[in-house]
Amino acid sequence: MQMINVIVNFRRYLKRRNYSPHSVKYYLNILKQYVLWLPVPLEQVTTQKIEDYIDFLHSKHMQPASINLYLAVIRVFYDYLKYEERIKLKNPVKTMCRVRVPRPLPRYLRDNEIERFFDIIKSKRDRAMFILMLRCGLRVEEVANLTLGVLDLKRRKIMVLNGKGSKDRVVYISEDAHEALIAYLEVRSHYRVKKLFLVEKGDFKGKPISVRGIQKRMEYYANKTGVKASCHRLRHTMATQLLNAEAEVETIQDLLGHNWITTTQRYCKVSNLKVQRDYFKAMRNVLQRSSHSSSSTIFDIG
Repeated sequence: MQMINVIVNFRRYLKRRNYSPHSVKYYLNILKQYVLWLPVPLEQVTTQKIEDYIDFLHSKHMQPASINLYLAVIRVFYDYLKYEERIKLKNPVKTMCRVRVPRPLPRYLRDNEIERFFDIIKSKRDRAMFILMLRCGLRVEEVANLTLGVLDLKRRKIMVLNGKGSKDRVVYISEDAHEALIAYLEVRSHYRVKKLFLVEKGDFKGKPISVRGIQKRMEYYANKTGVKASCHRLRHTMATQLLNAEAEVETIQDLLGHNWITTTQRYCKVSNLKVQRDYFKAMRNVLQRSSHSSSSTIFDIG
């Protein structure tokens, strides 16, 4: 097997399947590390050898979720070898071959933390970026990739193009997010640049701000306020707030761009306000029925 040719063909295969450039690069990097570790040819790898590789990744102090991602990529590669390259082999990465991953509940910001966080943001660009995460549930990559052309301020909606999984979706702009965007656009220069959010200082002034650039601004404000905020936590906060406002889970799924409703349903476990309302409403009915039943019994005895 000519490994270089196989890798090149696999790269083309991923591109044909519409994998993003970032995903293609990440897949190939994982395969490179795997192939360098292997003590035997690819076609001779057994399930036991995969178990040895898992132990090796554990020894590197890799997180369970990262190990599972490595295993998923390697499994895709072996399927490619078998079905596309027509190489006779058995996929050594079994379907259930994965490391148990703890599933912490999504963290969200409380109202007083949101107020503290946004109170210190004086930059109109930063306020607009972060309020879009809070009100529209946008991922940091989606905010970095926004262009002027996807904004429909008149109808108060944004077309999110090539979101996670290369999916498009529509999100809607709240009143405060609309105000923040208008305020930013009034001071935004470099009109020929298509990307919405731009670097404001330094050598890269006027260039599109990167994902890491947005994350650094988030870290700056989080450290300054002492609020445990992150870009993704603002997204979690939006989902939790909508649930507490009795929005349908299916609606939130569409807005967040989740493939599976079970992902969205995890927010129900932290949406304590909704659970609290439902509990006391149901308990009032229980107590009323119990009280009515007791009164009827006393009347019958009398």
